[in-house]
Amino acid sequence: MTKSEKALMLFQNNFNCSQAVLAAFASDFGLSEELALKLGTQFGGGARNGEMCGAVSGALMVLGLKYGHFRSEDSEQKAFAYEIASEYTRRFREINGSIVCRDLLGYDLTKPEDMACIREKNLFGTVCPQMIRCAVEVLERILADDR
Repeated sequence: MTKSEKALMLFQNNFNCSQAVLAAFASDFGLSEELALKLGTQFGGGARNGEMCGAVSGALMVLGLKYGHFRSEDSEQKAFAYEIASEYTRRFREINGSIVCRDLLGYDLTKPEDMACIREKNLFGTVCPQMIRCAVEVLERILADDR
């Protein structure tokens, strides 16, 4: 099963976009799937505020697992981690036009009338899987660069 397939399977099984992306990569970085699902919970739907796409947040957490800064004196690693995050969001934005959930959906999920449209148009079932797939593909390309 590919990472995209795993992430989409998780999303189809009642996990949000952030959980799905993070959990699809968790075992590669010594993180249990359970812990990844817990960590990603609060980031779905743009942290429930229509802000940064949860799939992007999940991917950034994966990049943190690989490139994250964890020694206070290591300013070089911190700068590199920030550079990788910027590169990731730039690539995702180039493909999708935004990294913001409400922009990607075309509706603001914090507004009841917009949430009704999202559900009526099945955007969680159409747009979100596309964003998850894209988030994983961009992530895989960056990870493959093996810096």
